[in-house]
Amino acid sequence: MFARALLLALALASAAGPVRATPPTLRVDIQHAGDAHVERYALERVVGEPLPWPGNPAHPIDGSNLGSQKFEVADAATGELLYSRGYSTVFGEWRTTGEAKAMQRSFQESLRFPMPDAPVELTVFGRDGDNRFVPSWSVTIDPAALDVERGPTAMADRWPVGMPIAIRRNGAPADKVDLLLLGDGYTADEMDAFEARARELADTLFSVSPFKERAADFNVWALAVPVPESGVSRPSTGIHRASATGARYDIFGSERYILTLDNRAFRDLAQYAPYDFVEIMVNGDTYGGGGIFGQFSTVAAGNDWRDYVFVHEFGHHFAALADEYYTSPVAYGAADHPRVEPWEPNVTALLDPERVKWLSQVTPATPVPTPWPKEAYEDYERGIQARRKRLREERRPEAEMSALFHEEQRHIETLFAQAAHRDAVGAFQGGNYSATGYYRPQLNCLMFTRTDAFCQVCQGAIEVVIDMYSR
Repeated sequence: MFARALLLALALASAAGPVRATPPTLRVDIQHAGDAHVERYALERVVGEPLPWPGNPAHPIDGSNLGSQKFEVADAATGELLYSRGYSTVFGEWRTTGEAKAMQRSFQESLRFPMPDAPVELTVFGRDGDNRFVPSWSVTIDPAALDVERGPTAMADRWPVGMPIAIRRNGAPADKVDLLLLGDGYTADEMDAFEARARELADTLFSVSPFKERAADFNVWALAVPVPESGVSRPSTGIHRASATGARYDIFGSERYILTLDNRAFRDLAQYAPYDFVEIMVNGDTYGGGGIFGQFSTVAAGNDWRDYVFVHEFGHHFAALADEYYTSPVAYGAADHPRVEPWEPNVTALLDPERVKWLSQVTPATPVPTPWPKEAYEDYERGIQARRKRLREERRPEAEMSALFHEEQRHIETLFAQAAHRDAVGAFQGGNYSATGYYRPQLNCLMFTRTDAFCQVCQGAIEVVIDMYSR
């Protein structure tokens, strides 16, 4: 398998043009544990991945201030900052659940960066009560240490890893945003179906602005390994499947929430393709997905709403976009501390209306806060959510749920079409899972309803990340 990875590295280099020296990729796997009140970290392993570092050498330092966490890599001898990235975590979502008030759990995470030439100090930062980054944990990493794992990994040997499929290739990985579509739940007989669906979803992503205008800045790869039985686990209905990535439904008790809690399995497969971002495509027909900034996103690739879910969840993973909806039930929620300005780019606590974070896009004619048909929307949504709950409780066919979503979206679009500020950038109350206290930039957005476009503020946030990886 390692020889195959070496051949892949050479093939990628030759296909991209003149070969230039790039460092290997180092991955630090850690455990992030605790409960609603405390957290701690521990080193699990250090892995030298088989492919060269795919990131943009022009932007090793992350100045975006995005993520619930960030990590910094500094030269252990001189203290020089070599690399940093913001990210968010599954642990961070779990600790807002009721379970986190009653017990402790541990979750796997990975921090990837260019292989250094000498020992480095790796520091993980979290957010304090004012949403400022503060150091939480640090560890010295020696890339030459004997316990750095190199070559094939035991988990990857469980599954026959093939060559990734180049869905879109526009240049060397170091010059482009590299997106990996990682399939799970596909049998050997379904590999062609996986590739076809991967191509379809890539086309969907690049039909939505600003991805549409920036398509040339992306490479898209697809990789899947065959599993013995079609589909992924959905424990709430008694379905359990062997999984290559660990992805499944019912995370934190939410029937539609799909994540993997087996970070090791997911990373040991993903390392055989160049990637900055990963969308796990699960072979499932039931509506669902999930997205963690800087980690991964997921989509039920067989569902009627896959196009919307794919782009929405990728918005979380790629640009740290917050959910703007607040009427649908979720398994996690806002943290239990006084409201402060969120770090996410598309929601605000509006603590100072005169200095809203997207003020440059607000015209003088737009009032802040911005009125909208909030009561009518909420009255309608109460009925929709009751019907949605009943459909799941009665285990009705998925087609009925899909029809309900279409009915809902038609009603919302008709309601919003009559709103005075339907096209304005302002501050519309309701977002971030809260009916009050948080505001979103525009009346409608792909992060609010099942519409097909990002608002102007979300588009700008996405462009910032594209630039970080391709300019």
